[in-house]
Amino acid sequence: MIRPAAGTAAARPAAARTAAAAGTSQAETAPGSAGSGAAAAAGTSQAETAPGSAGSGAAAAGTSQAAPAAGTALRIEGVRKAFGANCVLKGVDLAVDTHQVICLIGASGSGKSTLLRCVDLLEAIDAGRVVFFGHDVTSPAVDEILVRRQMGMVFQSFNLFPHLRVLRNITLAPVKALGMTAADAEGEAMALLARFGLADKARDYPDRLSGGQQQRVAIIRALAMHPKLMLLDEVTSALDPELVGEVLDVIRELAAGGMTMLIATHEMGFARETATRVVFLEDGVIVEEGPPSQVLDAPQDERTRRFLGRVLSAGRM
Repeated sequence: MIRPAAGTAAARPAAARTAAAAGTSQAETAPGSAGSGAAAAAGTSQAETAPGSAGSGAAAAGTSQAAPAAGTALRIEGVRKAFGANCVLKGVDLAVDTHQVICLIGASGSGKSTLLRCVDLLEAIDAGRVVFFGHDVTSPAVDEILVRRQMGMVFQSFNLFPHLRVLRNITLAPVKALGMTAADAEGEAMALLARFGLADKARDYPDRLSGGQQQRVAIIRALAMHPKLMLLDEVTSALDPELVGEVLDVIRELAAGGMTMLIATHEMGFARETATRVVFLEDGVIVEEGPPSQVLDAPQDERTRRFLGRVLSAGRM
């Protein structure tokens, strides 16, 4: 079991922790080993090494960049997590292939957010393991911070740095963590801002943006690190209803572009049209999973039918 040491990203306040969790490198390297920034600073191309090992941060800093090969991006095997006497995850098994979009659904408290945090190593698991592109990232030998550079985590509450302008929020991690030049990082950030309709907000502070705009910036900040996997934790739950659509449009575009994503959501319509598979959790276990048409329209388990009935009665289908 990996326990975050004092001074690691998992032990920091939310805004600081987000800087490590928000971005990742695209290179196929071993999650968590030492020296990942060196190749990036040197501008070399990145060989296929284990994520988190030496060299894993390289590709995002202007090096030769290949998309992840087809295959299994993430395997969650028998993961258990308890907080005191409260067992939140009770032996979860889940596989995510590259370019798939997996939507986690379930009531609040079912374990969706905790599962994402365990994948991103923000919570130490009690049993089981997380395998990322063939490498056990829950091994004690793995550097958790380097793993997070390859997973883009986006939280419910944005967690932008309020004292930094939008552009600096996006470029901070690529420059500090990956060794990119400020000019390269700003060029990529401006291209992403333009892609998602926010180029005119680059010089604004976060408090000048709407909630939907702030959440789009949080997603762009994660993308600026060239992640191999995006983890999205109820990214629309803190938004006013009229702002939800603009954030979901960003995620739809990422899905259409082949981004591998694991998403906790209450947006059933979005899950139906975007997900490769829908996974229903209840009380810390996966009850049912399959294509959206199966899980949402013809669920096999009574617990799934009961949950969807409540969702339907609340007008969220």
